[in-house]
This record gives sequence, C-alpha cells and structure tokens, in this order.
Amino acid sequence: MSGEAWIIDGVRSPRGKGKSNGSLHHIHPQELLGQTLNALASRTGIDTSDVDDVIIGNGNPAGDHAACIGRMAVLAAGWPVEAPGVTLNRFCGSGQQAVTFAAMGIQAGHQQLVVGGGIESMSRWPVDNAPPDFTSGNAALREMFPLVPQGISADLIATIEGFSREDVDAFGVESQNRAAAAMAQGRFDRSVVPIHNPDGSIALAVDEYPRPGSTVEALGQLKASFAEMGTHVFDGYDASFDDMCKQVYPQIDRVEHVHHAGNSSGVVDGASALLLASPDYAKAHGLRPRARIVMTAVAGAEPVIMLTAPGPASQKCLERAGMTVGDIDLWEINEAFAAIPMKTMRDLGIDPAKVNVNGGAIALGHPIGATGGILIQTALDELERRDLSTALITMCTGGGMGTATIIERV
Repeated sequence: MSGEAWIIDGVRSPRGKGKSNGSLHHIHPQELLGQTLNALASRTGIDTSDVDDVIIGNGNPAGDHAACIGRMAVLAAGWPVEAPGVTLNRFCGSGQQAVTFAAMGIQAGHQQLVVGGGIESMSRWPVDNAPPDFTSGNAALREMFPLVPQGISADLIATIEGFSREDVDAFGVESQNRAAAAMAQGRFDRSVVPIHNPDGSIALAVDEYPRPGSTVEALGQLKASFAEMGTHVFDGYDASFDDMCKQVYPQIDRVEHVHHAGNSSGVVDGASALLLASPDYAKAHGLRPRARIVMTAVAGAEPVIMLTAPGPASQKCLERAGMTVGDIDLWEINEAFAAIPMKTMRDLGIDPAKVNVNGGAIALGHPIGATGGILIQTALDELERRDLSTALITMCTGGGMGTATIIERV
C-alpha cells in the first residue's frame, strides 16, 4: 500500500456571516484556524510534533491573513515549534490544492503525516469600492486577456449557455432546500466543530448563513448584482466589462446579467483542516483511515469567461484514474455561481441527483480558501451516511482554472 495517501479525519468550523456582525468576525483568522487545527489534533489523538507540514489555502493573503497564516496559525494553536506551516493561493481552489499537495508529499514518500486545509475570514477582507483587478494594473496582460470580475464571467457563462434568470434562481432555491434538510438531519455534525470566544464560551456552533424558505418568486425580486458593474467604464479601463466580454465572445449581442446574492456563493468566514497520513504511519500509530485520495487534477481554461474549468479538471482527473462519470457516486461542484455547476453537469452528463446533495455555497457560503477542504469533508461524510464509495470534488477558480479530487472510502 505504499504510494497511497489516506484521509484519517477532517474538521471544519461553522460558516459565519462575512460581515462585521457575523458571529466569527471578532475572532482573528489565525485563531479561527488555530482552533480548527486543535480540534483535528484532539479528535485524532496525533502527536503534533510528528506533523511534517500544515498546508493552508488562503484566497486573499493580505491584511489579517498576511504573514503566512499557515505557520502563524500553527503557533497560535500552541503546537510544537517543530511543526511547520505554509500558505498557498489558487484563488477559490486554494483549500483543495492544499489537500492535493498534502497527498502528493505523502504519495511521493517525502512525508508521512500532513494537514491540508484552508482559512478565510471574508468579513476581514480589505474593503474598497474598486472592482477586483486580476491583472493588478498590468496593461500588457490586460491587452492579452481583458479579464473581468468573476460575477461578470458567471453572467457571460449563463448568456452563452442560455441559462435564464428563472433557471439560476431555481438552482439557488434547490441549494437552500437541500441545505436546510441536511442541517435538520444533522448531516454536517460529524465535521463541524464549535468555535469559542476568548473567554471559552461558544461563538458559533452551526452554519449561520443559510436562508431556508427561499422561493423563486422572492429571488425574482432581487436586482442582478453585476448589471451596473458590467456597463460602467471604470478608471483605467478603455471599455466596460460587458464590452470586454463581447470583444472575446463576439457571438453574443449582450451579457445577460442573471446572478445575485440568492444564486451566488455567500460571503462567510470559515476554516477547514484534514489529516492525511501514509499507510505505514497510520498503521504504526493506530490511525484508522476513512478514505484515500484516488487522483487529483488541475486544469486551465480561457480566463475571461474564467469559470469553465471544473469540467476539464474533472475529465482529466477521471481519465488519469481510469474512471468515467458513471463511476462517481456523489459530486461536489462548488456553487460559486449557479451557472458553474449547471454548466458542469450539462457538459459531463452528470445526474443532478448526485450533485451537491446537501446544498452548496449558495446556501451555506464560500469561505474562499477553506471551501475545498470543507467540500471534501462534506462528500466523505455523505458517502459514509449513504454507504457509497466514491466522490469527485471540483471547483472553479480565478484566472480560469479548475481543481478536482477523487476520493474513495477505505
């Protein structure tokens, strides 16, 4: 069994509303991740001085997230100074990439015991009114790829795919309904650990973002979030974002703006951590595996439309594993915007009944760097609940990339 990477266990924080009045806002992200790491160590009973690395994804490593939060959270958790930590950024796929790198180190025989996960306190992100600029002011890159904000890209996908406002709103309502049922039945209870205030009281024990009872009629009253942004010409730009899209995709007459807060991922705070081990280490230390990493993949796609790579990443992952879509029991396709899982399901011919069965980021929120780890845990918990075997987890990311992971119960 050499060359395998086993998932021993995983924990995550509840997802708190990503606003100043959210239940986790007052907790520094180093502490939020530190508490999550300690919950993982307590649950698994590991000697934390044995940990070869703590690999942490973070989508906006600035402000309170700066200074290598992977290492700082290890120190904040009180782990031995011998336990190292590192931080990576693959935008929304950062946490999933962290778990992939953890698996790679173990599979290569370079490491024995690694934590992979992520952190994002979105309520603490620096706030300004400027649109996000992936080119960071690099005019030469913008000339090559007139990159637009992700919400515009999502609306571009919906336009090209012919997804109507009613289509994406119905998807958003289904996410809420599935999440409400999952929470009522305690399906997240195994992975979620409470986060505490400095005085020891509980700050948050359950996800607080969902809006159960949402209806298509109610969502239909919401204003499209990116319509005004799409038509405005911002300082430093020669054209509006919508016109930039039409330059690259001249087959469209206009960008149909259909996404809004009710059919897009929620802004939240959260952390995740998974423990991976080699079979040799696990057996020598009495660690019982829950699953193994079968295969991982990352793929790039055209970066203006940006969010179409989950399909190619999933296909690459399946092909390298010698598997097909039909071999996957459950899918987690991150709900960055409704159009992304809708397109991925259409492109790959996936049965919607197998996708995001407990809701997704539209209902529960998307704490950017932490989400990949959360989705892997969600898939594993549900495989066990249903006594199924195999899941594929995939995400879109900024800059036109996608990440994918296949896990199989041990």
